[in-house]
Amino acid sequence: MSVAQQWQVIGSELPETWARASLRLELRDSASADEAAATLGPTGPYRVGPTILQFSVARDGSALGPQGITRLLSRIPLGTLSLSNWQASPQAEERESTSLVEGWDTALAALPADWSDLYAEVEFTSSDYIEPAAVLCIQMNPRRDGSRAAFNFRAARQAGYGVAPGMARRCFERCDERGIRGSINVLRVLSDTHLAATQGPVWLSGGKTL
Repeated sequence: MSVAQQWQVIGSELPETWARASLRLELRDSASADEAAATLGPTGPYRVGPTILQFSVARDGSALGPQGITRLLSRIPLGTLSLSNWQASPQAEERESTSLVEGWDTALAALPADWSDLYAEVEFTSSDYIEPAAVLCIQMNPRRDGSRAAFNFRAARQAGYGVAPGMARRCFERCDERGIRGSINVLRVLSDTHLAATQGPVWLSGGKTL
């Protein structure tokens, strides 16, 4: 089994609430350990023995994420990978207990009955969720929010610019099916707007059109 495959097994056995894990990689000799240390440079590995490296992987942004670790480990042909310890984030654990669909339903339930347009954000519990979620939510025209593990989107209930609420819910269902977790917050909302030769209202924030 390759080193990358060993990591896939370890990752699959970690609990849903894990935020950070410490991994131990044992190589066959010092030369192999030197090469592996160079390959794992982005993780900041340290030597705990002539042929043993220790490094971390995290889903909370404090270290390289699972996908990044997989890419690096795929470049190491031989070695024995094991889990030293793992930590759970209480905040992440609480947030992961609610699916994105439930979060979306809760957000809509709090809005006025005549809402027409909204601007919202999805903040993920891991930066590794951003790329797959952007693909699964392509109909929502998601926009990255700087360097945060989040994206913003617009929704329109009846007409105008923005994803329909039902389509947004379907996108979130796809994310839930893939185990992608996060929280949804409505940032701005308007009620009973009427289009007049436009595609809907325009919000300005920080000099940018939303």
